[in-house]
Amino acid sequence: MRFLRRSSTEQPASPESENETAQPAAEHAPNHTPKKGRPTPKRRDAEGKRRGPVPPPPKTQREAIKRARGNKEERRNAARERRERMMQGDDRYLMPRDKGPVRAYVRDLVDTRRHLMGLFMPLVLVVFVSTLSQNLLVQQYATLFCMALLIMMVIEGTLLGRYVNKHVRAKFPDAKDKPFALGWYAFTRAMQIRKLRVPRPRYTPKDIAKLG
Repeated sequence: MRFLRRSSTEQPASPESENETAQPAAEHAPNHTPKKGRPTPKRRDAEGKRRGPVPPPPKTQREAIKRARGNKEERRNAARERRERMMQGDDRYLMPRDKGPVRAYVRDLVDTRRHLMGLFMPLVLVVFVSTLSQNLLVQQYATLFCMALLIMMVIEGTLLGRYVNKHVRAKFPDAKDKPFALGWYAFTRAMQIRKLRVPRPRYTPKDIAKLG
């Protein structure tokens, strides 16, 4: 009986066709994550691609020296530029103690006045030379001179601290700097020689009227 036999046109489904029909169903599943089709790159390789190609190693010793000299010149130029920006008073390159408009105003107040405290560095040199002298009279006079100058420096520093705090409170009433901190900051700047002050002075004693 022919109807009990399987038709010759009907062929069993192959595993490949079953996989093909199963894949679309799996892709439409809500929790299915499609494959990228490529391996995940390593972190080292990804960072290398972002930074650009690594320069090849030097072939000769002369080339290595030339490359090192070029890198040294670049670092030197960068340091020179940072130094110049700091001397100009750029807040991005200043030390934390020198940043802010209040500290800049204190520096201007100090720079528009002449101070006896500016003789501090020469005083240290005088004391050092006097200790090398074998003349007792020179040592005694140098000691007395240094003691008198130190006392005058302390008195001048106290008056300078009051002067600076008075003007800062008038110009910056909301300033949170402590009076002693402002006075000490002004004192340490006044002790330095004008040419060695960092940042570079923007005003001279002749410009005191401009500062107000």
